[in-house]
Amino acid sequence: MDSSSLGFHPGFAPLLEATRSIAAEVAAPHADDVDRKARFPIETVTALGEAGVLAAAVPRELGGAGCGMLELGQMCAALAQACGSSAMVLAMHYSQLACLARHGMSSDFFREYMKGMLQRPRLLASMTSEVGTYGDTRSSICAVQRDAGRFRLTKDATTGSYCHQADAILVTCRRDPQAASSDQVLVMVQQDDCTLAQTTTWDTLGMRGTCSPGFRLESSGPEAQIVPGTFADSSAQTMVPYSHILWSSLWYGIAADAVAKAAQFVRGQARQSPGTVPPTATRLAQVSLALQNMKQNWQSAAQAFDALAPQAQAEELSGIGWALRLNNLKISCSDAAPQIVHRALQIVGILGYKNDSPFSLGRHYRDALSASLMISNDRIAARSASMLLVYKDTP
Repeated sequence: MDSSSLGFHPGFAPLLEATRSIAAEVAAPHADDVDRKARFPIETVTALGEAGVLAAAVPRELGGAGCGMLELGQMCAALAQACGSSAMVLAMHYSQLACLARHGMSSDFFREYMKGMLQRPRLLASMTSEVGTYGDTRSSICAVQRDAGRFRLTKDATTGSYCHQADAILVTCRRDPQAASSDQVLVMVQQDDCTLAQTTTWDTLGMRGTCSPGFRLESSGPEAQIVPGTFADSSAQTMVPYSHILWSSLWYGIAADAVAKAAQFVRGQARQSPGTVPPTATRLAQVSLALQNMKQNWQSAAQAFDALAPQAQAEELSGIGWALRLNNLKISCSDAAPQIVHRALQIVGILGYKNDSPFSLGRHYRDALSASLMISNDRIAARSASMLLVYKDTP
């Protein structure tokens, strides 16, 4: 894609080129080992940090590249074509960094923390799940306690993606012990501030390199590490849009690599019979259309997000219209990805089914199947259904 035609910031081009290089030279060679051993893709994340990709969303006023949603999505998609787990780690990291960049700029602590990311790579993780809330990220049982300028926090999470490997974790909790379950804040917990006790295992079908078992977290630190404002605002205005759009971009990347393998296979068939069009070419044309629709879907949402006027963002993103659009994007892309990989598998046939084949699509298929389960599509559809009862769209 010609980045200049989409109006990307000049500083983005070297970051995208670095991401593509890391995807080809680091992520791809290690992807099968990461998947087989369910281990963290440390080589790839280290390379991303050294190349400045992890800090790509640090605001320009702090000296960063200040990459927008479409730019971040391009990098996630490029990395996903080599390793889905690595791309998921990058997307999750960006969603947490965005929370700091969009809601923490009034805090001297978070401004300095983000400046520090330009000097030393830092990986951010998220802990929003909790035992007893049944997957509802907008509800917490645990509460932060404040005393003499410091906080204390204990949380029993059902999942904590790459928390052992992260430099800091953004944790959801109630504002104080008397607060309602939905009155939440985000607390940055740094590795030196906490103890993590793993409570479950991570032996999954796909996305194995995200290393997301359950943890019991105990932490204490300076009160300045509590993100200003409410998690309700951070969630609606940042965490949900960044998660759904960037996840969609990486699911597209996984599907795109599957279609690329199918195209390579069909071209090989064509070379064996010059002057004829292989029967699989028609299937390739059809799945390419589905892939293009998926690409346009997530890119359209990313461009619309980037185009929101700063003064209108809070109201727009907290409204029903954007909530429905993001829900629809997540459902459609998470459904499309495994369907596209499946259709690519039908084109390649047994060579796509074999794990020791250059056309193997097993890892793509298993990673893509996770998409509809990461915040259950049924849960999202139920939320959309309730909103549609009162929402009136205007042309």
